[in-house]
Amino acid sequence: MKKVFLLIVAVSMLVSCVSNKTKTLQQNILTLRDSYCKAPLQYNYSQKLPSYNSDSILLANSHLKTYFSDQSILILNALKSIDEVEDILKYKKDGSLEAQVKVLQLKTKINSKISISLTELDAVAAEFDCEGERVAQMANYVDNINSNNNNKLILFSIITGAVTSVASGIIKNDNAENIVSIGGGLLGAGLGLATFNPKGKKVEFIHERNLLKDIWEQKLQSHNFPPFIWYMYTEKKFTGNREHSIIQNMKQRWINYQFDNDEDSANKSVNFGTGGYYRSSDLQNRASMLNQMQSATRTINQNINYLLLDLDKMISES
Repeated sequence: MKKVFLLIVAVSMLVSCVSNKTKTLQQNILTLRDSYCKAPLQYNYSQKLPSYNSDSILLANSHLKTYFSDQSILILNALKSIDEVEDILKYKKDGSLEAQVKVLQLKTKINSKISISLTELDAVAAEFDCEGERVAQMANYVDNINSNNNNKLILFSIITGAVTSVASGIIKNDNAENIVSIGGGLLGAGLGLATFNPKGKKVEFIHERNLLKDIWEQKLQSHNFPPFIWYMYTEKKFTGNREHSIIQNMKQRWINYQFDNDEDSANKSVNFGTGGYYRSSDLQNRASMLNQMQSATRTINQNINYLLLDLDKMISES
Protein backbone atom coordinates (compact mmCIF):
# COMPACT_ATOMS: atom_id res chain seq x y z
CA MET A 1 0.00 0.00 0.00
CA LYS A 2 2.91 2.32 0.70
CA LYS A 3 4.06 1.95 -2.93
CA VAL A 4 0.59 2.78 -4.20
CA PHE A 5 0.39 5.88 -1.99
CA LEU A 6 3.78 7.19 -3.16
CA LEU A 7 2.83 6.54 -6.77
CA ILE A 8 -0.42 8.49 -6.38
CA VAL A 9 1.42 11.47 -4.82
CA ALA A 10 4.02 11.54 -7.61
CA VAL A 11 1.37 11.29 -10.32
CA SER A 12 -0.68 14.13 -8.78
CA MET A 13 2.32 16.45 -8.73
CA LEU A 14 3.26 15.71 -12.35
CA VAL A 15 -0.30 16.12 -13.64
CA SER A 16 -0.66 19.42 -11.76
CA CYS A 17 2.53 20.84 -13.34
CA VAL A 18 1.48 19.87 -16.87
CA SER A 19 -2.08 21.20 -16.37
CA ASN A 20 -0.89 24.59 -15.09
CA LYS A 21 1.47 25.01 -18.04
CA THR A 22 -1.29 24.10 -20.50
CA LYS A 23 -3.65 26.61 -18.86
CA THR A 24 -1.07 29.40 -19.26
CA LEU A 25 -0.52 28.50 -22.92
CA GLN A 26 -4.26 28.55 -23.61
CA GLN A 27 -4.58 32.00 -22.03
CA ASN A 28 -1.76 33.28 -24.25
CA ILE A 29 -3.49 31.83 -27.31
CA LEU A 30 -6.68 33.76 -26.47
CA THR A 31 -4.59 36.94 -26.32
CA LEU A 32 -3.06 36.29 -29.75
CA ARG A 33 -6.23 35.05 -31.45
CA ASP A 34 -7.55 38.51 -32.39
CA SER A 35 -5.24 40.93 -34.17
CA TYR A 36 -3.64 43.75 -32.20
CA CYS A 37 -1.57 44.91 -35.19
CA LYS A 38 -4.02 47.17 -37.01
CA ALA A 39 -3.83 50.90 -36.31
CA PRO A 40 -6.34 52.23 -33.74
CA LEU A 41 -7.63 54.68 -36.35
CA GLN A 42 -8.14 53.39 -39.88
CA TYR A 43 -7.45 55.88 -42.66
CA ASN A 44 -9.71 55.31 -45.65
CA TYR A 45 -7.29 55.69 -48.51
CA SER A 46 -8.61 56.72 -51.89
CA GLN A 47 -8.75 53.72 -54.20
CA LYS A 48 -8.00 55.82 -57.27
CA LEU A 49 -4.79 54.34 -58.66
CA PRO A 50 -2.13 56.01 -60.82
CA SER A 51 -2.18 55.28 -64.53
CA TYR A 52 -0.74 51.95 -65.65
CA ASN A 53 -0.05 53.20 -69.20
CA SER A 54 3.65 53.17 -68.42
CA ASP A 55 4.85 53.12 -72.02
CA SER A 56 2.73 56.18 -72.88
CA ILE A 57 3.91 57.98 -69.74
CA LEU A 58 7.56 57.31 -70.55
CA LEU A 59 7.09 58.38 -74.17
CA ALA A 60 5.37 61.62 -73.17
CA ASN A 61 8.20 62.41 -70.74
CA SER A 62 11.12 61.09 -72.76
CA HIS A 63 12.93 64.45 -72.39
CA LEU A 64 13.24 63.72 -68.64
CA LYS A 65 15.33 60.60 -69.30
CA THR A 66 18.38 62.85 -69.36
CA TYR A 67 17.93 63.21 -65.60
CA PHE A 68 15.78 60.30 -64.44
CA SER A 69 15.53 56.54 -64.91
CA ASP A 70 12.31 55.05 -66.27
CA GLN A 71 11.33 53.92 -62.79
CA SER A 72 11.94 57.39 -61.32
CA ILE A 73 9.76 58.98 -64.02
CA LEU A 74 6.95 56.53 -63.25
CA ILE A 75 7.21 57.27 -59.52
CA LEU A 76 7.12 61.03 -60.20
CA ASN A 77 4.01 60.48 -62.29
CA ALA A 78 2.40 58.35 -59.55
CA LEU A 79 3.13 61.12 -57.02
CA LYS A 80 1.77 63.75 -59.44
CA SER A 81 5.11 65.54 -59.42
CA ILE A 82 5.91 65.70 -63.14
CA ASP A 83 4.71 69.32 -63.31
CA GLU A 84 7.00 70.33 -60.43
CA VAL A 85 9.98 68.78 -62.23
CA GLU A 86 9.08 70.63 -65.44
CA ASP A 87 8.91 73.90 -63.50
CA ILE A 88 12.28 73.21 -61.85
CA LEU A 89 13.86 72.75 -65.29
CA LYS A 90 12.27 76.02 -66.43
CA TYR A 91 13.48 78.01 -63.41
CA LYS A 92 16.98 76.53 -63.64
CA LYS A 93 17.40 78.34 -66.96
CA ASP A 94 16.87 81.60 -65.09
CA GLY A 95 19.84 82.32 -62.86
CA SER A 96 18.06 84.91 -60.73
CA LEU A 97 17.78 84.62 -56.94
CA GLU A 98 14.00 84.49 -57.24
CA ALA A 99 14.27 81.52 -59.61
CA GLN A 100 16.60 79.70 -57.20
CA VAL A 101 14.07 80.18 -54.39
CA LYS A 102 11.33 78.79 -56.64
CA VAL A 103 13.48 75.72 -57.36
CA LEU A 104 13.95 75.07 -53.64
CA GLN A 105 10.22 75.49 -53.00
CA LEU A 106 9.38 73.02 -55.76
CA LYS A 107 11.95 70.54 -54.47
CA THR A 108 10.43 70.82 -50.98
CA LYS A 109 7.00 70.12 -52.45
CA ILE A 110 8.28 66.97 -54.20
CA ASN A 111 10.16 65.87 -51.07
CA SER A 112 6.97 66.26 -49.03
CA LYS A 113 5.14 63.86 -51.35
CA ILE A 114 8.06 61.44 -51.22
CA SER A 115 8.09 61.62 -47.39
CA ILE A 116 4.41 60.66 -47.28
CA SER A 117 5.05 57.71 -49.60
CA LEU A 118 7.96 56.56 -47.40
CA THR A 119 5.76 56.83 -44.32
CA GLU A 120 3.12 54.72 -46.06
CA LEU A 121 5.75 52.11 -46.92
CA ASP A 122 6.95 52.00 -43.32
CA ALA A 123 3.39 51.67 -42.01
CA VAL A 124 2.52 48.78 -44.33
CA ALA A 125 5.84 47.01 -43.66
CA ALA A 126 5.34 47.47 -39.89
CA GLU A 127 1.89 45.86 -40.05
CA PHE A 128 3.27 42.91 -42.04
CA ASP A 129 6.02 42.61 -39.42
CA CYS A 130 3.58 42.76 -36.49
CA GLU A 131 1.23 40.21 -38.06
CA GLY A 132 4.18 37.93 -38.81
CA GLU A 133 5.31 38.08 -35.17
CA ARG A 134 1.76 37.44 -33.93
CA VAL A 135 1.42 34.37 -36.15
CA ALA A 136 4.88 33.07 -35.20
CA GLN A 137 4.04 33.36 -31.49
CA MET A 138 0.77 31.52 -32.02
CA ALA A 139 2.60 28.76 -33.92
CA ASN A 140 5.06 28.41 -31.02
CA TYR A 141 2.23 28.14 -28.50
CA VAL A 142 0.47 25.51 -30.61
CA ASP A 143 3.73 23.55 -30.83
CA ASN A 144 4.04 23.78 -27.04
CA ILE A 145 0.47 22.57 -26.54
CA ASN A 146 1.08 19.67 -28.92
CA SER A 147 4.24 18.89 -26.97
CA ASN A 148 2.38 19.10 -23.65
CA ASN A 149 -0.38 16.84 -24.93
CA ASN A 150 2.22 14.30 -25.97
CA ASN A 151 3.91 14.66 -22.58
CA LYS A 152 0.58 13.98 -20.86
CA LEU A 153 0.02 10.87 -22.94
CA ILE A 154 3.55 9.66 -22.27
CA LEU A 155 3.05 10.41 -18.56
CA PHE A 156 -0.23 8.50 -18.46
CA SER A 157 1.43 5.67 -20.34
CA ILE A 158 4.15 5.53 -17.67
CA ILE A 159 1.52 5.71 -14.93
CA THR A 160 -0.43 2.89 -16.56
CA GLY A 161 2.69 0.75 -16.66
CA ALA A 162 3.54 1.55 -13.05
CA VAL A 163 0.01 0.90 -11.79
CA THR A 164 -0.15 -2.34 -13.75
CA SER A 165 3.16 -3.42 -12.24
CA VAL A 166 2.10 -2.54 -8.69
CA ALA A 167 -1.33 -4.12 -9.12
CA SER A 168 0.20 -7.29 -10.51
CA GLY A 169 2.43 -7.49 -7.45
CA ILE A 170 -0.47 -7.03 -5.05
CA ILE A 171 -3.05 -9.30 -6.71
CA LYS A 172 -2.48 -12.95 -5.82
CA ASN A 173 -5.12 -14.46 -8.10
CA ASP A 174 -3.41 -15.63 -11.31
CA ASN A 175 -6.42 -14.98 -13.58
CA ALA A 176 -6.98 -11.50 -12.19
CA GLU A 177 -3.26 -10.76 -12.48
CA ASN A 178 -3.27 -11.79 -16.13
CA ILE A 179 -6.31 -9.62 -16.87
CA VAL A 180 -4.68 -6.59 -15.21
CA SER A 181 -1.41 -7.16 -17.09
CA ILE A 182 -3.09 -7.56 -20.47
CA GLY A 183 -5.45 -4.60 -19.90
CA GLY A 184 -2.61 -2.40 -18.73
CA GLY A 185 -0.49 -3.38 -21.70
CA LEU A 186 -3.27 -2.57 -24.18
CA LEU A 187 -3.99 0.78 -22.52
CA GLY A 188 -0.30 1.69 -22.52
CA ALA A 189 -0.01 0.78 -26.20
CA GLY A 190 -3.07 2.89 -27.01
CA LEU A 191 -1.64 5.90 -25.20
CA GLY A 192 1.65 5.42 -27.01
CA LEU A 193 -0.07 5.40 -30.41
CA ALA A 194 -2.05 8.52 -29.47
CA THR A 195 1.19 10.50 -29.18
CA PHE A 196 1.77 9.92 -32.89
CA ASN A 197 -0.26 12.84 -34.28
CA PRO A 198 1.68 14.51 -37.10
CA LYS A 199 -0.88 17.29 -37.65
CA GLY A 200 -1.45 18.26 -34.04
CA LYS A 201 -3.98 20.60 -32.46
CA LYS A 202 -5.98 23.26 -34.29
CA VAL A 203 -6.54 26.74 -32.86
CA GLU A 204 -8.83 29.56 -33.92
CA PHE A 205 -7.00 32.52 -35.43
CA ILE A 206 -8.82 35.67 -36.57
CA HIS A 207 -7.69 38.17 -39.22
CA GLU A 208 -10.67 40.22 -40.39
CA ARG A 209 -8.19 42.77 -41.76
CA ASN A 210 -6.32 40.28 -43.90
CA LEU A 211 -3.30 41.79 -45.66
CA LEU A 212 -2.74 38.60 -47.66
CA LYS A 213 -6.20 38.50 -49.25
CA ASP A 214 -5.71 41.33 -51.77
CA ILE A 215 -2.20 40.08 -52.56
CA TRP A 216 -3.50 36.59 -53.32
CA GLU A 217 -6.46 37.79 -55.39
CA GLN A 218 -4.30 40.46 -57.12
CA LYS A 219 -7.08 43.03 -56.62
CA LEU A 220 -7.28 46.04 -54.32
CA GLN A 221 -10.66 45.32 -52.74
CA SER A 222 -10.03 46.81 -49.31
CA HIS A 223 -8.56 49.94 -47.74
CA ASN A 224 -5.57 48.00 -46.42
CA PHE A 225 -3.10 49.54 -48.87
CA PRO A 226 -2.51 53.14 -49.99
CA PRO A 227 -2.89 53.57 -53.79
CA PHE A 228 0.80 54.43 -54.22
CA ILE A 229 1.92 51.24 -52.47
CA TRP A 230 -0.49 49.14 -54.49
CA TYR A 231 0.78 50.77 -57.69
CA MET A 232 4.34 49.84 -56.78
CA TYR A 233 3.21 46.28 -56.03
CA THR A 234 1.45 45.90 -59.38
CA GLU A 235 3.41 47.90 -61.97
CA LYS A 236 5.58 45.40 -63.86
CA LYS A 237 8.37 47.89 -64.57
CA PHE A 238 9.39 47.82 -60.91
CA THR A 239 10.66 44.23 -61.10
CA GLY A 240 13.88 42.88 -62.54
CA ASN A 241 12.38 41.03 -65.52
CA ARG A 242 9.55 43.56 -66.07
CA GLU A 243 7.28 40.69 -67.14
CA HIS A 244 5.46 40.20 -63.85
CA SER A 245 4.67 42.54 -60.99
CA ILE A 246 5.99 42.18 -57.44
CA ILE A 247 2.83 40.48 -56.21
CA GLN A 248 2.49 38.27 -59.30
CA ASN A 249 5.96 36.92 -58.58
CA MET A 250 5.07 36.61 -54.90
CA LYS A 251 1.88 34.63 -55.56
CA GLN A 252 3.73 32.19 -57.81
CA ARG A 253 6.37 31.61 -55.12
CA TRP A 254 3.64 30.90 -52.58
CA ILE A 255 2.01 28.36 -54.89
CA ASN A 256 5.38 26.68 -55.46
CA TYR A 257 6.75 26.65 -51.94
CA GLN A 258 3.92 27.21 -49.44
CA PHE A 259 1.33 25.05 -51.21
CA ASP A 260 3.50 22.49 -53.07
CA ASN A 261 2.28 23.62 -56.53
CA ASP A 262 -1.36 22.98 -55.59
CA GLU A 263 -3.20 26.19 -56.52
CA ASP A 264 -6.64 24.66 -55.89
CA SER A 265 -5.64 23.85 -52.33
CA ALA A 266 -4.22 27.35 -51.92
CA ASN A 267 -7.48 28.95 -53.08
CA LYS A 268 -9.31 27.08 -50.31
CA SER A 269 -6.69 27.94 -47.69
CA VAL A 270 -7.78 29.55 -44.43
CA ASN A 271 -4.95 32.07 -44.97
CA PHE A 272 -6.90 34.21 -47.42
CA GLY A 273 -10.21 34.62 -45.58
CA THR A 274 -11.17 36.35 -42.35
CA GLY A 275 -9.80 33.61 -40.12
CA GLY A 276 -10.49 30.07 -39.05
CA TYR A 277 -8.83 27.06 -37.46
CA TYR A 278 -5.11 26.65 -38.04
CA ARG A 279 -2.65 23.88 -37.39
CA SER A 280 0.93 24.74 -36.49
CA SER A 281 2.11 24.09 -40.06
CA ASP A 282 -0.57 26.45 -41.43
CA LEU A 283 0.53 29.17 -39.02
CA GLN A 284 4.16 28.74 -40.02
CA ASN A 285 3.16 29.09 -43.68
CA ARG A 286 1.24 32.26 -42.90
CA ALA A 287 4.17 33.74 -40.97
CA SER A 288 6.45 33.01 -43.92
CA MET A 289 4.11 34.74 -46.40
CA LEU A 290 3.77 37.81 -44.18
CA ASN A 291 7.53 38.07 -43.76
CA GLN A 292 8.05 37.77 -47.52
CA MET A 293 5.62 40.64 -48.11
CA GLN A 294 7.36 42.73 -45.48
CA SER A 295 10.66 42.27 -47.32
CA ALA A 296 9.08 43.02 -50.71
CA THR A 297 7.55 46.22 -49.30
CA ARG A 298 10.84 47.43 -47.87
CA THR A 299 12.68 46.89 -51.17
CA ILE A 300 10.48 49.60 -52.74
CA ASN A 301 12.55 52.06 -50.68
CA GLN A 302 15.41 51.41 -53.10
CA ASN A 303 13.39 52.79 -56.02
CA ILE A 304 12.52 55.92 -54.05
CA ASN A 305 16.14 56.34 -52.97
CA TYR A 306 17.23 56.31 -56.63
CA LEU A 307 14.59 58.97 -57.37
CA LEU A 308 15.95 61.21 -54.61
CA LEU A 309 19.48 60.81 -55.97
CA ASP A 310 18.29 61.64 -59.51
CA LEU A 311 16.41 64.70 -58.24
CA ASP A 312 19.39 66.05 -56.29
CA LYS A 313 21.68 65.49 -59.25
CA MET A 314 19.31 67.32 -61.61
CA ILE A 315 19.04 70.34 -59.31
CA SER A 316 22.76 70.54 -58.56
CA GLU A 317 23.77 70.46 -62.23
CA SER A 318 24.46 73.89 -63.65
